[in-house]
Amino acid sequence: MNRRSQEPSLVKKRARCELPPQALGGGYPCRAVAKKVRTPPPPRRVQAPQRRETRRPPRGSQRSPWIYAVGGALAAAVIAAAVVGILVASGGGSTTKATAANYNALPGIRRTKAPWPPEYLYLADRLAPLDLTTLGGHNGLVLHFHVHIDIFVNGKKVKIPALVGINVGAGWLTELHTHDARGVIHIEAQKSRDFTVGQFFSEWAVYLDSHSIGGYSGMRWYLNGKLQTGNPATLVFKPHQEIAFVVGKAPAKIPSSYAFRAGE
Repeated sequence: MNRRSQEPSLVKKRARCELPPQALGGGYPCRAVAKKVRTPPPPRRVQAPQRRETRRPPRGSQRSPWIYAVGGALAAAVIAAAVVGILVASGGGSTTKATAANYNALPGIRRTKAPWPPEYLYLADRLAPLDLTTLGGHNGLVLHFHVHIDIFVNGKKVKIPALVGINVGAGWLTELHTHDARGVIHIEAQKSRDFTVGQFFSEWAVYLDSHSIGGYSGMRWYLNGKLQTGNPATLVFKPHQEIAFVVGKAPAKIPSSYAFRAGE
């Protein structure tokens, strides 16, 4: 029987030798092996070509990084300023300069009836908002003059006490002070600037506005004998002024001047 007829019928395809004939000896043909069918690889995905943008952005559309840096710095400065403003408004009353509109909100201000002795308990808390400083004495003064203030309640004179603005125990005085009870106000400073009636009354801790003084309402006020309007707290002190406050019945004569001592 032909040996080839015994090969499986499945092998009908062209056979190949796994080994050369001489390796088996005797020239015996090698066993036929069916050729493996290779599965073709899947098709490679080819990405569609991207369209390259060749147009340049319009001039000026690209901003320099410095613009953003400067803008950020300005924004930070605004925020910082706002924070500082909030902190000052909420807790910086003792270091922020007050104005005539809020002098009466300072600590220790009295809205009571006379007499009004010097107020020392809260004096130190009022000085900074009033923009008043302490002096060790009368040295180095570039500003030194005097004014006089009268206060009348129903025709009777109310004294302005001595030692307003002077702390004898601590050994200092302020730019606005009294040495005695005559009503003479001493304006003494180491630099030239304006001082007002409101600063003195708030240092003294006596309430003052357009129509009230202390615990009295219906107040009228005069400068050198002439009736005035508005808030006397804003009046700037000038040498040898005569300032009179009248509540209720006026005195027989509204003073228009004062006889200062020699050298005052």
